Amino acid sequence: MADPKCSTRPRLMAFIALLFALFSTGSSTAQVPVLLWSSDGLPALAPSAAGHITSTDQLTAYLTSALGSGPRTVVLFLQDKLSKDDFTVFGGVFGNKQDSAFQNLEAALQTSSSSVTLPALEWSGSSAIPALLQEELGVSPLLVDADTLTHLSINSSASNLLLINLPYCTNAHKSCKEVLHDNDEIIGKVLSIMKDKNVKYTAVYTGSQPSRVISETSLSGQPVGRSLLQAAPPPSVKPPIMFNGTGGPCIMLWAQNLNISLSSTGAWIDLAADTPTLTGSFCNISNSQLVLTYASGYTLSFAMSQRFYPVSARNWFALDSVQLQASSLTASFGSRSIYAPAEYSYHCMSVSSFGDALLFPNSTNANASQWRLNFVDFQIQGFSLGNGTDFSYASDCAGFFTAGIWMGLLSSLLMLFIFVYGLHMIMQLHTMDRFDDPKGPSISVPQSE
Repeated sequence: MADPKCSTRPRLMAFIALLFALFSTGSSTAQVPVLLWSSDGLPALAPSAAGHITSTDQLTAYLTSALGSGPRTVVLFLQDKLSKDDFTVFGGVFGNKQDSAFQNLEAALQTSSSSVTLPALEWSGSSAIPALLQEELGVSPLLVDADTLTHLSINSSASNLLLINLPYCTNAHKSCKEVLHDNDEIIGKVLSIMKDKNVKYTAVYTGSQPSRVISETSLSGQPVGRSLLQAAPPPSVKPPIMFNGTGGPCIMLWAQNLNISLSSTGAWIDLAADTPTLTGSFCNISNSQLVLTYASGYTLSFAMSQRFYPVSARNWFALDSVQLQASSLTASFGSRSIYAPAEYSYHCMSVSSFGDALLFPNSTNANASQWRLNFVDFQIQGFSLGNGTDFSYASDCAGFFTAGIWMGLLSSLLMLFIFVYGLHMIMQLHTMDRFDDPKGPSISVPQSE
């Protein structure tokens, strides 16, 4: 009988060689790694030279040969961002295996019947790989998570495309290693569920876009030798989302992050990293609605209205509701204190549905309590756009007298009161008119009989 350790050693060496290929590729401006493995076998792929960038046509040809024979079940782990540097920094190839953020992924590649690694695939858009898989399988992707997959019945006689979105690290929440470790736990849980269901599958792990982009600049024409340090150019800022009505631009929205999460323990998904379509949006004098539809299957809708208030003698607009659609589920949230003068925009550093919430689940919608929303550095305007390209003056959600200002004022008033009271007590002190001199005659105090 063959030694099982001897049988797994070549596969382990092959996995290490694949990861070394990830690290040995040259820098490029737009590329994402793609890892494929299967429980049913994949066609062999000739190893590419170091620095080779796989084109979309080459990937299409390989997927045709790998998925073209009979029905297939494909599990697509689509991370918001991914680059080969993530494996270098957070993997355990060059260090301690126990410290790797990709333990379940490494185990899946080692134990699968076959695996293929494309260290550098040219990136052409966030929906390129899901579109290729959808075209090859002839089915639309089904957005699921680990909990949904447990109760899902999979028909092995037909092709299936299961899409599992994974977040990437943001400064607002966890560190990159913690997020990637959580994603790896989700991958391990999903693969365990597929094994328990006894379903043969092909898994794909990749990113919607690169997490790190290194620009390649030509050295020709560059001065050779030492030069003084120069200030780095300011980072580019993504443009706001703008909807054009019949009379021109009428709705604008910008956010650093549009984070959504299923339940209080679910992973965060940042929708702001992708470019949405605005189908279904509209605007008029009294109402406007911005509908953001993403390729990942999520839809965010912002409903706004404006009215005239006689007390202030001016028009005010308010964000009436936020609606989230995921697959066949709809979650609706109302808002509180999200309003501004109609000619202003509204800005807030954090608009969330938990904690000090500005959004709250509608009582008539049971699905809303299962989701969490957190919009970071959020700004929106639905009426009276100024020059059509920029936001109007922003009405910020943080008032002038914030909690910190009130604490400072109260502390200052308390210290002032103590100082005034002490000064008053000092001013009430009086000295004696006469003092007893031991060298002179003693003071006699006459006593009346």
